[in-house]
Amino acid sequence: MSATRLLVLGAVRRHGRAHGYQVRADLEYWGAHEWSSVKAGSIYHALKQMAKQGLLVAHEVAPSTAGGPPRTEYEMTAAGDAEYFRLLREALRRHDEKIDFLTAGVGFLVDLPRAEAVALLKERVGAMEEWRAAVLQHYSPQEGEDYGHIGEIMRLWLHTAEAGAEWTRALIARLEAGAYVMAGEGDPWAGVETSPGGPDDRNPS
Repeated sequence: MSATRLLVLGAVRRHGRAHGYQVRADLEYWGAHEWSSVKAGSIYHALKQMAKQGLLVAHEVAPSTAGGPPRTEYEMTAAGDAEYFRLLREALRRHDEKIDFLTAGVGFLVDLPRAEAVALLKERVGAMEEWRAAVLQHYSPQEGEDYGHIGEIMRLWLHTAEAGAEWTRALIARLEAGAYVMAGEGDPWAGVETSPGGPDDRNPS
């Protein structure tokens, strides 16, 4: 799965219609360039590729009064919206994706209804518990048996599974207690700063 694809689609969707610099500003403000492979070049490449794939529509708009080339703004299509939610759901339910994909999913968690988000996260907990059980099947040293330093690999996997499940359960508890504004409950992004322009900078000139 691609964290870049999810992040770029989510940023465009939040604005309704956005140019590359807006998407880049949002993601850099989130620090996505630090915890994912998203860089300026990959953002513009993703926008162009997804426009070719019919997930986005590219609109060429007039240049600013200060001069410069025409600016391209992107808008989600129905197919793009479907792909966005497919990626978002996969990011939250799976236990075996890279941390950047999960992080991207958490960043857009509020775009889902509360009950659905909780259900997806419970799937993740179940998958992590199954993974932990599978690791234990292979890591059960008998008396006198020594895995040596290779045992540290198993301990790392167990720790990762346990810590991941614990964090996910805590998030589920916060959601079930009413944390955050979710889809269908109002504007999930109201008051949430996502770029230097502020939360209401949705259609800048």
